[in-house]
Amino acid sequence: MKPNDGYGKTITDESLREMVRHGSEEYPFQYYLEDPWMFDFHCIDWHWHPEVEFVYMEKGEAEFLVGSDRYTLCAGNGIFINSQVIHRIEAIESAVVPNVVFSPSLLSQEESLVYRKYIQPVLNSSLESFVFSPDNPEQKDILDILRSTFAIQESANINEMETVELLLKLWRRMYENMDITENTSAPRSSVRTQAQLQIMMQFIHRNYPYQISLDDIAGTVSLSKSSVLNLFSKTIHISPISYLVNYRLKRAAKLLITTEDNISSIARDTGFENIGYFCRKFKETFHLTPGEYRKVRSG
Repeated sequence: MKPNDGYGKTITDESLREMVRHGSEEYPFQYYLEDPWMFDFHCIDWHWHPEVEFVYMEKGEAEFLVGSDRYTLCAGNGIFINSQVIHRIEAIESAVVPNVVFSPSLLSQEESLVYRKYIQPVLNSSLESFVFSPDNPEQKDILDILRSTFAIQESANINEMETVELLLKLWRRMYENMDITENTSAPRSSVRTQAQLQIMMQFIHRNYPYQISLDDIAGTVSLSKSSVLNLFSKTIHISPISYLVNYRLKRAAKLLITTEDNISSIARDTGFENIGYFCRKFKETFHLTPGEYRKVRSG
């Protein structure tokens, strides 16, 4: 089966809630086989939904921005995205990304003991995402179950009962791998707060080579500068300008090992006007000068 090519954009409302219905009322489950590279701007843009989502990287590599976290996932990795958590997938290259989106109520009725004991604690926890690695034996089992679930959806005769059976098994394995006690200690940010934060982050990611002020960042979500500072501090414990500088440094580090451009050009191309400041901040972050970093990482 080839990745879906029927649409190339994510449709959301003003709160970034996805407008697409996943499955039906009687069977709230949907399987997708996607290539983020085929979407507008090579990304499945910011969105959230009340359903939970399990994603697998079958081929290629992609950046997953989930809540305030960012992951680079390559073939063989998977990720769970919790209900109402805003997320975005940025393609690094063409990729095959099968995923399932479904309502937790598909696993058990909301008033049931199973829902209250095993499902609701995950939904209500501070957990925004959970990355699965094939290098971890227990997580490899989760990935195997996920692939089996996909295989049923791609077969000639889709079996809904077998699908739900596998989803229950998948959820149990994931639940057993989680530290729910720790995750419930800090509630997740509200969807509105997540949306505002991610819109500002998106603005920074797209405009980091240029000169950006706090006013520019605040203007993307029509908030005061003090509100923006407070939002960044409470959610990701860093100021917007520090986040911008750190993001520029990460982009510069990548250019140091993927291009032969000189250090001054890389500093300029990633938004640093002062080469001395760039070199100082780079060493503070990576504990190496840009030249040393290039030599170590390229060698």
